[in-house]
Amino acid sequence: MNLLFQSTRCRLALWYTIVTAVLLLLFATGFYLYVRHTLIERIDDTLKHVVEVIDRSLVIQPIVPTEGSYRVNLEASFRSNVDAVEDDRIDLEWFSPEGELLWSTFAEPLDLPLHPHKSGETVHLSPNYWLRQATERVEIDGQVLGYLRVSHPWFEVTKPIRQLTRDLAIGISLMIVSVGAIGWLLSGIAIQPVKDSYQSLKQFTADASHELRNPIAMIQTNVQMALAYPEAEPQLQQRQLRVIERLTQRLGRLVNDLLFLTRSDSGMVQTDFQPVPLDALLIEVIEEQRTIAQQKDIYLCLRIVEPHTATDSQENSNIISSEDIFTVRGDWDHLARLFTNLIANAIEHTNRVVSAGEGETLQNSEEALVEVELQQIKKKPRDRNYYLQVKVKDTGTGIPESALPHIFDRFYRTDPSRSHKQDLAITTGAGLGLAIARAIVENHQGQISVDSILDRGTTFTVILPAVSNTK
Repeated sequence: MNLLFQSTRCRLALWYTIVTAVLLLLFATGFYLYVRHTLIERIDDTLKHVVEVIDRSLVIQPIVPTEGSYRVNLEASFRSNVDAVEDDRIDLEWFSPEGELLWSTFAEPLDLPLHPHKSGETVHLSPNYWLRQATERVEIDGQVLGYLRVSHPWFEVTKPIRQLTRDLAIGISLMIVSVGAIGWLLSGIAIQPVKDSYQSLKQFTADASHELRNPIAMIQTNVQMALAYPEAEPQLQQRQLRVIERLTQRLGRLVNDLLFLTRSDSGMVQTDFQPVPLDALLIEVIEEQRTIAQQKDIYLCLRIVEPHTATDSQENSNIISSEDIFTVRGDWDHLARLFTNLIANAIEHTNRVVSAGEGETLQNSEEALVEVELQQIKKKPRDRNYYLQVKVKDTGTGIPESALPHIFDRFYRTDPSRSHKQDLAITTGAGLGLAIARAIVENHQGQISVDSILDRGTTFTVILPAVSNTK
């Protein structure tokens, strides 16, 4: 499976790199064409400006014998342009109306045809020498006097374009390599949650299969024995049927818990939010669990802490009535299941007397004790919102400190060698009770935490928003 995740990571990194490379190449191509077009436009503007200047400086003389005829005095018009020797000089050529070259700044005439209607043309003279040319027809009163061709070296385009191409190639190569490395890191980060989810699902499936396998095997064994001995005593058959009934009930609870957690994860839990008096709910739950506590000789009690200061009482009276002090907005059935799980778990693990430590008031009784405490609190001194805090304290075996961060994980056990009676799982014995408790608390926008000391006891704390916060 690691090979599959590595292969997926490689594909993700490769796709990151390919997509980025394509985008960079498109950007570089567009940028290259834009710069090249800008450079060419700049040279064409220069040639156009030179043509305009030369056109205004031409010395045009009339031909006396023929009225209405003119000619260009070449000596007077171009005498100052022959001595330019710079590399980026602009060369001039003058052609007769018939296209014959009459004057040029080139050392040797160019063997290029005249294109009178070309305003911008690139010509190739040698492998390393190009020219950009513009040709202008000069006329007066409808008479064509000749053609002026202006040439500019092409290196002002090729040199920066060559440099730009080199810089773009180096920059894009470095960026693609960097994107490949970053893509590899990002793909690892992106795939890690999937990998963790897969591992969790794999562990969840293995644990669920283990929990289902044992009851099913025991049911199958009892059914086979009943079929193998049809003439067995009725008492034996009744005992086997009762065992099968208990196992099927256990399977039903396990399936229901799994369905509840699955629906909670997908947000499909149907929650009927209504005002719920938490004190009344806790009284009802404690009454249901009192019989089990008495069978184990455990003292189960509820302590309700009323607002103890005048300021608190006055503030509460301004916000809510006294009967609504311990009211939350939630689902009665879900909250009853939450506190039933916590109280049943406390009863299950409170099986011996623990001596009281210094400063402890919970364990000062000679008998095993499970205490449920309800009070109204503020998270911060100046907080205007009130919360209801429920603590379920026991004097049981406690939980190792290393196990506390994982206590709400599904199917989690601190010691796999323990039996179900010593397991941290609650009510179902499958390790789903605390996971269900956390899901219910989170669905009610609350918080749940646990504090424990080995051989001293455990305290689960649930904090829920009071109904006054919604008014």
